[in-house]
Amino acid sequence: MNYLQSANRQFKMYKQLGEKAMAQMSDEALNWQSNEDSNSAAMVVKHLWGNMMSRWTDFLTTDGEKPWRQRDAEFDNDVKGREALMAKWEEGWQCLFNALDSITDNDLEKIIYIRNEGHTILEAINRQIAHYSYHVGQIVYIAKLCSDNDWNSLSIPRNQSASYNAGKFAQEKGTRHFTDEFIDKK
Repeated sequence: MNYLQSANRQFKMYKQLGEKAMAQMSDEALNWQSNEDSNSAAMVVKHLWGNMMSRWTDFLTTDGEKPWRQRDAEFDNDVKGREALMAKWEEGWQCLFNALDSITDNDLEKIIYIRNEGHTILEAINRQIAHYSYHVGQIVYIAKLCSDNDWNSLSIPRNQSASYNAGKFAQEKGTRHFTDEFIDKK
């Protein structure tokens, strides 16, 4: 598996992780904030959407911080309704995946700019994997806070590490991608 395929799988895994977390939240919980300085899951989605649209639209020819982006407004808790929220979520991820599909491994050393700072495309992808996973982790945490005791684990459930590892080590050694078990086959 080459770098772009691996990065694409990681992005898909984090996308699905966020979706699975939000699916366990009530519509009201999507906009819940623990205090006025914290983010709701909806605010995090809106921020990811704004970042993705800015970073990946015309990313080969324009700076990743677009003049039309309103980053501060991304943290207004004003997205009402799951449908509107998920439309932003899908639009942002689709922009990212379209951009990734437009490049090849030969492009990874090309320089692109984010806030006037040059990055190789490889560095920019790594930057965004880290950024998006950070925020998806926030969504998961907020979802767990809002779920009380009704949470369905999205990773290895508590007190099941030994069983999980036993299953892994029961398999023959082989080259597999760590996301294989996390990405739904669609």
